[in-house]
Amino acid sequence: MYKDKLTLLGTEIKRGDSVCLQFDVAKLHTRNSIQVPIFIERAKQDGPVLLLLGGVHGDEINGVEIVRRIIRNKINKPTRGTIICIPVFNIFGFLHLSRKFPDGRDLNRVFPGSAKGSLASQFAHEFKKEIAPFIDYVIDFHAGGADRVNIAQTRCMLDDEKTLNLAKVFGAPFIVQSKYITKSLRETFHNLGKTALLFEGGKSMLYDEEAIKHGVQGTKNVIRYLQMKRFKTITDTKSVIIKKSKWLRASHAGMFHVRIKNGAWVTKKTLLGIVTDPFGEFEKKIFAPFDCYIFCVNIAPIVNRGDAIFHVSLEIEEAEA
Repeated sequence: MYKDKLTLLGTEIKRGDSVCLQFDVAKLHTRNSIQVPIFIERAKQDGPVLLLLGGVHGDEINGVEIVRRIIRNKINKPTRGTIICIPVFNIFGFLHLSRKFPDGRDLNRVFPGSAKGSLASQFAHEFKKEIAPFIDYVIDFHAGGADRVNIAQTRCMLDDEKTLNLAKVFGAPFIVQSKYITKSLRETFHNLGKTALLFEGGKSMLYDEEAIKHGVQGTKNVIRYLQMKRFKTITDTKSVIIKKSKWLRASHAGMFHVRIKNGAWVTKKTLLGIVTDPFGEFEKKIFAPFDCYIFCVNIAPIVNRGDAIFHVSLEIEEAEA
């Protein structure tokens, strides 16, 4: 959907413009305004509009860093089309390094929002009304919550051919089948007929250099694929598509020791980890129940019985180049 005229937040973005807009979130009781900076680069030649979004959850700093590096290295300056960067979407959460909005809500569970709802709901409503309709493609950068570490991966519905193709182009080590979550940003973009790709890498509250590099390079791959800008060609890498998966859970409470590298392919009965008590009375070994990939590891030092500790593949295939 190429646009002769592009107007965002009441500002016309002309061909060749480089603009930073402020998206008003709320006004505090101190009369200070909270605003989200939005960086827009529009080429002189028309083309698609790509949104790069970080910090939907304020404690997931890898996504913020990925978008920051893209801006810093001028990757977001297209020769065709428009690239919109929002490094910190949930500005409230980022200020407090918290996943949620001040009203206690998860911003990624309140879309499409309401003009008369909670603070998070109002923000979601304004975004859907003022910005989302003008987007063609979006890459939404996330990280594992709490102590869960995600190996670099993209997530999509595998029966959505357009999004799956974009995931293959992105080139993360893994592509994971992921259903739409009710009231999520990804579901909202899908309902608007947009192509939304979710990236997961690392964990909250911790920089993960490998995940960040995959996020930046994957974005460059997508920009090049959309013919928005030329980049030096790199060797194509094939992703592993995880069609079905499951969580392995702790059978005992105790101190948790990981014994396998995240992202590894393991065979049945490979030692994955050990749960011990603090008094030296027992050590419970956790073995792979079948051949599988490990694509998320819980690194919490203490686990309870039933806690999810390893996310593993059940059914896989290699993505076509």
